Amino acid sequence: MKKLFDDLSYKISKQTTKQYSTSFSLGILALSPKIRNSIYAIYGYVRLADEIVDSFHEYDRKALLMRFREQTVEALDEKISLNPILQSFQETIHKYEIDIQLVNQFLNSMQMDLQKIDYDSDLYKEYILGSAEVVGLMCLQIFVDGNKEQYDSLKPSAMKLGSAFQKVNFLRDMKDDYQILGRTYFPNVDISYFNNTIKEQIEKEIYEEFQEALEGIKKLPNSSRFGVYLAYKYYISLFGKIRRTPAKKIINQRIRISNGRKFSLMMSSYLQYKISYL
Repeated sequence: MKKLFDDLSYKISKQTTKQYSTSFSLGILALSPKIRNSIYAIYGYVRLADEIVDSFHEYDRKALLMRFREQTVEALDEKISLNPILQSFQETIHKYEIDIQLVNQFLNSMQMDLQKIDYDSDLYKEYILGSAEVVGLMCLQIFVDGNKEQYDSLKPSAMKLGSAFQKVNFLRDMKDDYQILGRTYFPNVDISYFNNTIKEQIEKEIYEEFQEALEGIKKLPNSSRFGVYLAYKYYISLFGKIRRTPAKKIINQRIRISNGRKFSLMMSSYLQYKISYL
């Protein structure tokens, strides 16, 4: 029975999410059970592409990503894949009628990670659109269950949230991105001269995006609102820790939130959510 394979595929996407991200796993657990598997499918797919460009340095990453892209097209066209991650992903894309162009934009940004790029403002925006904002839009299509009016209304906020998450990741991972992967995403920023003034300018932009995103979170359906709010609260906490950390320290160590703190955030966020009727 194909259902057995489908169930296995979603379980593997779920396990991939749990293996790579405690914070997103907690956020997904706070979603309605009816949409969890679909969000696991999106995350599992995105994570697999990330691994190709970020981790497989002893292999031909360009060839691997090209093959992954071809396999994605085949899975979407044929509505089947023997790769469980791709299988759950294509099922989700078709079930919620997610725009295939969002997938293409995501893969375009992954391809950018294979090149040495000096980012200007336009390339920076293009990368964030594909690597983060479109992922938020894929999830939004699931959250609103394909409701076009809701989707269009919440689209700007979803994009702002994805952008804010990604920029926080850039600050969090600055050490590894620069020292190991040789990447600098922030436009016109020389890491050798990265200082508190530059850092504060970036943080101001992130703060404004978080403020805009929160307004959209408040308007999400009940099935997804708390889960997205929980992810938001985790990133706000991480962002707060980054803001309190001097620029010199940011480029020499990865900023983390402990698992204990994540669970504490989950409980306090739930109380805030209930009290404020977010």
